Amino acid sequence: MPPALNSQNIIAFIWDFDKTLTPGYMQQPIFDHYGVDAAEFWREVNALVAHYGERGLRVSKDTAYLGHMLTYIDGGPFEGLTNQKLREFGASVELAPGMPDLLDRMRAIVSDDERYNHNDLKVEHYIVSTGLRQMIEGNQIFKHVDGVWACELLADPPQQGYLQQLSKMDLTEKPTQIGYVLDNTTKTRAVFEINKGVNVEPSIDVNARMDSDERRVPIANMIYVADGPSDIPVFSVVGGGGGRTLGVWTDARNYPNVKRLEDDGRVNSIAQADYQEGLSADMWLSASLRDIADRICDARDRRLRMISAPGGHVV
Repeated sequence: MPPALNSQNIIAFIWDFDKTLTPGYMQQPIFDHYGVDAAEFWREVNALVAHYGERGLRVSKDTAYLGHMLTYIDGGPFEGLTNQKLREFGASVELAPGMPDLLDRMRAIVSDDERYNHNDLKVEHYIVSTGLRQMIEGNQIFKHVDGVWACELLADPPQQGYLQQLSKMDLTEKPTQIGYVLDNTTKTRAVFEINKGVNVEPSIDVNARMDSDERRVPIANMIYVADGPSDIPVFSVVGGGGGRTLGVWTDARNYPNVKRLEDDGRVNSIAQADYQEGLSADMWLSASLRDIADRICDARDRRLRMISAPGGHVV
């Protein structure tokens, strides 16, 4: 029998970004810099589905903002915006209270515990967002996480024949194409990539058949934290697979939506997006982490007890 592919000793926190790890939307520093009315931009984005629908075209409401950003970049209010500037703007995105300290504190709960150490348990943190990957990677939180799934804008796409010869085009760094899209439904793909370990073993296809006991991070070992009804697909996958789910709110305006998630059984619990030590989010996340870690250790202890002792000498 071949050895097990994974020991399933990883506990993964999966985080939404906007209004979960931050008080607001990551794009706000861009609006501030270019003098764009954020409310007007989002009104235009929200109207795009109907705008294109009248022309017999379909657009995803979750990611329509990406195309609208490119329109703003192409000679519009965002002219001069590049991926490098996105990273710089990302550095100025304010994090929720208690972040990123909570991420390190969750790791320490496991690393400082003798029993968890004996069982080689590890904590990993992932961000899965419909926002912009370059901005997240430019933020201080990036060095505290193990991976990011988010949308990507591409600059200077290669021209016809680029495989045969080096492109002689002038590089402008101006984003002109959407390279990677994550919406609130395809976020579940990221969950399964973490589940199967695609992020650490790229040769694994996320759609390939894989037995549950071979997967790197069982869904039951996941904790998903997000802020609203748009995250229901991932809440359903993680909660349905035995993982833990927490809905968070930033202020009184989005509390009713998060409370409805709890009332409808979509999440295990809810808390304010304030992750300072000793507050409700910190206590719930710490307790959930310990519950999962204890379950893993208990299961291993039971397996050890099932191993029969060798027989004694026959007299």
